[in-house]
Amino acid sequence: METEFIYWKHLTPVGIKVEEICGADDRSQAVWLAMAMQIYGENGEEYRKIGHFANGAPFLYGETGRISITHTGRFLAVASLPRTPEATLSEFSPRTAMGIDAERMDREQVLKVRERFLSAKELELVPADSLEANIKAWTAKEALYKAAMTSGLDYREDITIIALPEFGLPTALRGETPPAPGKGGIKLPSGEIIPMELYAYESEGCCVMLAYCPKCAKFSVRN
Repeated sequence: METEFIYWKHLTPVGIKVEEICGADDRSQAVWLAMAMQIYGENGEEYRKIGHFANGAPFLYGETGRISITHTGRFLAVASLPRTPEATLSEFSPRTAMGIDAERMDREQVLKVRERFLSAKELELVPADSLEANIKAWTAKEALYKAAMTSGLDYREDITIIALPEFGLPTALRGETPPAPGKGGIKLPSGEIIPMELYAYESEGCCVMLAYCPKCAKFSVRN
């Protein structure tokens, strides 16, 4: 199995840890995902088991730090924040507001459904003929929704993209300054609007998008 799957982890320049798994293209999707989850569980400091709250958000048994999970095709990524015992992980909190999403860069179907998840202003912001921009917009919406921890939000009205990010991870790994984050927002049922930031990078032919509140707990980028 070690030769079929590839596992690696890194700390993004925005202080969110991401662990990724790919490979084993000959496995069925259900089997692949189960095995990828098992590999994730076995590659921490100790075995990690993933559970889900009633609202569907994932958590690690015995841990108090937020995690978020995404998978597409034969690619899985788990993002994590530091331990935040002061926050209730089953509810929204600016201290734990973080979500991750990934999509293949060649998924052209996104172009056909952009009107379903983009507002009128966002349709002007995101060029209709740019597959990359629309993939970024789709993953941004998904990541923001996960960060909101609130079911029933409207993708076009309550989940907002103000500016899309440029891809940044390879630049950061070379020791260069990463590009400025993208900007977005979450409108909670109370009417409160939470400013959010967006960070994106490419991995294994996928756009990986992180949405996070500037107030959320983060790992030191010097670690």
